[in-house]
Amino acid sequence: MTATSAPAKTADRGPLTELFLGGGRSRRIAWTVVGLMLLMSVVRIVSGEQALTSSSTFAAALLLAVPIGLAALGGLFAERAGVVNIGLEGMMILGAWGAGWAGYQWGWAAAIIGGAVFGALGGLLHAIATVSFGVDHVVSGVAINILAEGVVRFLSELLYGGATGGGVTQSPGLAGRPPSFSLPLLSSGPDLLGDVERAELFLVSDVAGLLRGLTSGVGVLTLLAVLLVPATYLLLWRTAFGLRLRSCGENPAAADSLGVPVYRLKYLAVIISGSLAGLGGAALVFVANSYREGQTGGRGFIGLAALIFGNWRPGGLAAGAGLFGFADGLQLRSQGAVVALLLLIAILLVGVAVLQFVRRRLVQAGLALVFAGATLVAFLTIEELPEGIVSFTPHLITLLVLSLAAQRLRMPKADGLVYRRGEH
Repeated sequence: MTATSAPAKTADRGPLTELFLGGGRSRRIAWTVVGLMLLMSVVRIVSGEQALTSSSTFAAALLLAVPIGLAALGGLFAERAGVVNIGLEGMMILGAWGAGWAGYQWGWAAAIIGGAVFGALGGLLHAIATVSFGVDHVVSGVAINILAEGVVRFLSELLYGGATGGGVTQSPGLAGRPPSFSLPLLSSGPDLLGDVERAELFLVSDVAGLLRGLTSGVGVLTLLAVLLVPATYLLLWRTAFGLRLRSCGENPAAADSLGVPVYRLKYLAVIISGSLAGLGGAALVFVANSYREGQTGGRGFIGLAALIFGNWRPGGLAAGAGLFGFADGLQLRSQGAVVALLLLIAILLVGVAVLQFVRRRLVQAGLALVFAGATLVAFLTIEELPEGIVSFTPHLITLLVLSLAAQRLRMPKADGLVYRRGEH
């Protein structure tokens, strides 16, 4: 009787009940999101910084997370096939230039294609160097980063010098803005979410700000980037193609012995990696409505950090990209809200200390408490951070997150190794 009634109880659960009370990773993710929203709501009320959870901050975070997330997805394809892609920054630079060049002549759709094609060319160069010639992956990636800057400067001088609105450091404006969408019932019609957000209620207004920011005026490339995350998961973890590609990054010799075309899949993965990084560059062009020299600002490297933070999985890297995008968007919206982040970090560090203490890691718990105390003192004593530190906030968040996540990482076993048939 008991054995037959248990499935019935499970079947009676609704989707939300199953999400929060079910087992596995989905439950942990759901409760983590709820916990973070509660903490952010508390910090907003204590600090008085409404920008911390405002819809404009979340909208900026989504916009700025897209290029980072696309670069991280590109790195995922390459590294799951066993090729370290330090050249994501250079491929983003090539993609940004390609998007600016195609966009000002033929419009936003051509900008997307141009960004993907130019980024793929950078990926092809990396694949030739690492897969065919056996060049060290890090050396090849660094060379592409350096080469990309010189190539786009040469092309800009060649093609933009006499163009109206262009110059040696930027392209003319795009010929038309890409369309944007709002999710029905949430961000169209009466501004119900806006009214709830402006009421400044505990947690409810914060959730309203989150929903309003993530569903209002979403660009076509942003929508594409969001859809690519589950599509990448299904492709790499639920198809035979994905299994073969991942086997190239785990044990290429064993995959080769089973008939998997290792070299071909490595080439394809790195080219896809470059095209996705190029789309990240195109996203930056859409924000500024033109290509500008230095536009990527190291986001390719932050995308690589998001990939590592996400443990080489699509959902994790999306969370990492969102975190870095939020830090970047917050420092653009309000310097005072960046100071409020110190309180949030202090609370999180206390939680880390408690967790380490329960696991009887006393040294790590003590260090976490020391840093939590220092962060709390900084929050109580600092009224406004210097401009240089505020602009450097995303990079500081990158270092902090990677230091906390370093103990649970597992990269593909053959990642970065030069493979030659018959030598392993």
